[in-house]
Amino acid sequence: MIEISNLNKVYPNGYEALKDINLKIEEGAIVSLLGPSGCGKSTMLNIIAGLLDPSKGDIKFGGESIVNKHPKDRDVGMVFQNYALYPHMTVLENIIFPLTVGKNKMDKNKAKKVAEKYMDLTYISELADKKPKALSGGQQQRVAITRALVQNPKILLLDEPLSNLDARLRIKIREEIRNIVKTVGVTTIFVTHDQEEALSISDYIALMNKGLIQQFDIPQNLYLQPANLFVAKFIGTPIINTYNLIYKNKKFVTDSLEIDLNKLYKDNFKKDLIEGETYTFAIRPEHFILSDSSIKTLIKSIEMIGRYMIIHADIANVSSRIVVDSKLDLKVSDYINLDIDYKSIYIFDKNGERIY
Repeated sequence: MIEISNLNKVYPNGYEALKDINLKIEEGAIVSLLGPSGCGKSTMLNIIAGLLDPSKGDIKFGGESIVNKHPKDRDVGMVFQNYALYPHMTVLENIIFPLTVGKNKMDKNKAKKVAEKYMDLTYISELADKKPKALSGGQQQRVAITRALVQNPKILLLDEPLSNLDARLRIKIREEIRNIVKTVGVTTIFVTHDQEEALSISDYIALMNKGLIQQFDIPQNLYLQPANLFVAKFIGTPIINTYNLIYKNKKFVTDSLEIDLNKLYKDNFKKDLIEGETYTFAIRPEHFILSDSSIKTLIKSIEMIGRYMIIHADIANVSSRIVVDSKLDLKVSDYINLDIDYKSIYIFDKNGERIY
C-alpha cells in the first residue's frame, strides 16, 4: 500500500503546487492522477519517484517512509513521456541495461533471460535487435514499459506515457498497459490530463485542481456522483450544461426557465435550501429528454457523432448541448421541446459544493 499523508510542495518562488495531499493506494491498483495543466499531478509523481523533495508530509510504501530514500532505493520503475530510450542500443540492450548496473546487477546471460521473459509479456520479442529509431511510437512505448517492469519494481510510475501517440494507437496501447500491469500485479500510478484515458485504464482516479484532490473514487463515480462543480465540469464529454437559478417560493427560476421543487427528489438533497440564494443546476447533455414539455428551443447546429448526435441550442439564454439518437429526423432551425431527467441532475451552491 502507498500512503501519502499531509503532502505539501512549495517552490522557492512561493508557488504552492501541492496543498496537504492525503491519499491511500491499495497494492496492485491502477490509479490515475488526472487534472488540468498545473494542477500538481506531475509534481506529486516526481515526489513519489524521489526526483523532487516535499516541503512537508510523508509517503510510505508498505508502512515504511521513503521520503529520505534515494530514488534508486525506492524500488520504483518510471516511464517518461519521451520514453528516454538509448538510441545507440538495440531493444534488448535497452531492456537489459537496468539489470546490469547498480547494487542489484546480474550477469548478462541471466539478465537476458529475465528481459526475454518480459519482452514476451509485452509482445516485443521480434523487435529485440532493432534500435529505437526503427520503431513506431507504440513500439517504443512498449519497450519503455518493459524496461521499467524488468526491474520488478513495487511501484510503476507513468508520466503522460501516451501523449505522443495518435488517437487510435492511444486506445490500443492503454488497453495493453492495463493488461500488462494487471498480469504483473504491480501497483501503478498513471499521470494524464486526458479523462478518457483515466476512465478507461484506472481502478481509481484522483482528480486534482490547484494542488488539491477534488475527488478520489472509482471512475464511474466521478461521472455519476461528482463531489463538486469542478468534478462535474471536468468529467464527461460533451461537457455538462450549467444554469444559474434563484430559489424563490419553492421554485428555481431565471427569466426563461423555471423548475418546481416538487419535480426534484427530496431524498437527494444534502443541505437545506436558502430563500433568494442562487444555485447552479448541472445537466448532462444526455439527460435532456425530447418531449412535449415547456422547454422550447431552436436547433442552432448539429454534430453527428456516430450513434448519437449533439444538438446545440440556447436554454435559459445559455448555449447548451443535448445528446439524442442520430436516427432522429432533426435539422438545423427546427424547434424542439425538452424535459429533464430530474433524478440525474446535480445542484451546487455558490461555493461549488454539491447539494443535490
